[in-house]
Amino acid sequence: MYENDVALTGWINSLSGHSAIADMVLVWVSATGVPLLVAAVALQWWIPANRSKTRHILLSAGLAFLLGLLVNQILLLGIYRIRPYDAGVSRLLVSPSADPSFPSDHATASFAIAAIFVLNGLRRGYGFLAAAILVSLSRVYIGIHYASDILGGAVSGILAALAVFRFYPQGSRIDRFLTSIL
Repeated sequence: MYENDVALTGWINSLSGHSAIADMVLVWVSATGVPLLVAAVALQWWIPANRSKTRHILLSAGLAFLLGLLVNQILLLGIYRIRPYDAGVSRLLVSPSADPSFPSDHATASFAIAAIFVLNGLRRGYGFLAAAILVSLSRVYIGIHYASDILGGAVSGILAALAVFRFYPQGSRIDRFLTSIL
């Protein structure tokens, strides 16, 4: 399994360094992708159409985002994986990170957001999903993560979204209170 992970990581990362424009774009996507996804979610708060459902979905996305990152912190208590650039697997295009490699918080956050929108049947969820895939692949491309770190983060984010979807129902007392704010 590790050999396949290294091979896939190396292949994706080997695409870097050949085009200054591609490198610049994917470094930018890696750095700004999650904040832009969060902004895209937050800006929908004031959309007047179907306000209570939209706000429920937006709050669910935020809860899934936070729950996924919490799960990652718990995983980090028992798993410490060095970064692929420290293992000589990838070439790094950005400053090194002091955090462990597994799971990817970027993948967790972006897939948690995308999964909530898809689970709630919104077509824009597929745009969020495409963005999550792009952000996640950019993390391997720039050399900061193994491919399996991305997979682990995506699973963490999707499971968090499923938990929020299941246990935070629209129209509950807490939902009515939170969606009425502002």
